[in-house]
Amino acid sequence: MRTSRPPIRNLFVSDNLPRPTSSIRSVLQVSGLANPAGIVACGDGGVQYTTGVSLMKLVADQDLYPLADEVGRRARAMGWRIVTAESCTAGWIAKALTDVPGSSQWVDSGYVTYSNAAKMRDVGVSQRTLAEHGAVSEATVREMANGALRATGVEMAIAVSGIAGPDGGTAEKPVGTVWFGIATPEARGPGTVCELRCFGGDRDQVRRQSVAHALRLALRLLWAGCGS
Repeated sequence: MRTSRPPIRNLFVSDNLPRPTSSIRSVLQVSGLANPAGIVACGDGGVQYTTGVSLMKLVADQDLYPLADEVGRRARAMGWRIVTAESCTAGWIAKALTDVPGSSQWVDSGYVTYSNAAKMRDVGVSQRTLAEHGAVSEATVREMANGALRATGVEMAIAVSGIAGPDGGTAEKPVGTVWFGIATPEARGPGTVCELRCFGGDRDQVRRQSVAHALRLALRLLWAGCGS
């Protein structure tokens, strides 16, 4: 458990997305959360992340398309390709991305690494990491993202591992706990951007919120130009 964390540099918040303008809002102070939108920073500061309870309660399929479409627009503009490494979302992020016509221009591939064996075999998560930290951990999503990036040679890897429920939770990691990791050529290894969220709702709602949050996180990093 970390006792201190590096400061967060606010990039932007755009809950409605589609694209930032001169009126981009600063971080909202909601419900006492210092950084409710999960703004992250990347680059020289190493791993930087926030934790907190999601403010999003319900996510519908139609809410995912604008997010995925904007991720694609930005990735295409940057000439980036994306790979996903998913556990609890089981390919849903890749599905959302490829719902967008023309996504073959910026989506490379996706790994569904649901089991620990698949995490080790397909994206190179170490057995030691799983034994010491568990599948739902910062260390695991960091290795998932870096393994997918290394295997494909693309510019962005999105990794997710969590506990969607209804069982599997513990006092330390309750149902709804989800770790996110994104690696790019310039934000990889110790510099991989990792974030922890705890979502409410049933299994479907936890997974939908995880997909939406992963897309938002990817979009924030794309607009920040991490690795460019």
